[in-house]
Amino acid sequence: MSTVEEKRRRTYFIVAVGLMSALVYVGNFMSIPLSNETRIHFGNSMCLLAGLLFGGVSGGLSSGIGGALYDLFNPLYTLSAPYTFFSKFSMGWVAGKLNRSGMKNELARTIIAAILGQITYIILYLGKAFVEQLILGNPAQTAAAVMLTKASASCINGAIAVIVAVPLSIALKKALKASGFASLIEGKHESKGYFNPLTTCLTVFAIVVIAGFAIRLSADSKIKSAEDAKEAAYQQQIDELSEKLDNLYAQLGVDLPEPEPEPEQTK
Repeated sequence: MSTVEEKRRRTYFIVAVGLMSALVYVGNFMSIPLSNETRIHFGNSMCLLAGLLFGGVSGGLSSGIGGALYDLFNPLYTLSAPYTFFSKFSMGWVAGKLNRSGMKNELARTIIAAILGQITYIILYLGKAFVEQLILGNPAQTAAAVMLTKASASCINGAIAVIVAVPLSIALKKALKASGFASLIEGKHESKGYFNPLTTCLTVFAIVVIAGFAIRLSADSKIKSAEDAKEAAYQQQIDELSEKLDNLYAQLGVDLPEPEPEPEQTK
């Protein structure tokens, strides 16, 4: 490959990752909330689409960057951004890699890749929810109940993502093959020289550390929020009781005694 072709390929790679990251980011805003922490959205559809169109590396980066950016700009999810990058990257990477497998039936290959990519994300997402509940001090039964509650919305999101991403990827792939993105669509950009035993071990180690740290930060944030809420509730109760006591003393015509000054201590 000539230097000019290589530069052109890199340019299209950057454009593809940037464009799909933006679509993933915007897709997260197209949502229907079900509860304070559960919602149906189209972010996962764009994650799968990125992987199905541009392969494992491009799809993984697009999914991870777009998902992490959404968390970073949302105060409710800021501390979850590192883990979101990991889980969304995994979804896009699995879908992209499997869609480049040797199966000749394109439709079957695309459907299987999308389903397995989505299952990968659901497992990682529900695993995070379960571990968070354990860190918060809840028993395993409560953690399992919370995980099952989130599982229903996750499965709905997953089904929507597959239904949207599969036909859209097949339609767009034909158009993109006639453009400058052809090398990305056909998989020529996927280099096989990046991973060796050393880089693989380092990558796995970094992912495990980041995932654990992100889960811990997210759980600590929820613990602090719960403690602040309890403290605010207790303070409100104290204020209400004090107000009732003041009204009672006023109705009875009783003056509260002034507190006696503490005696000065001699050195």
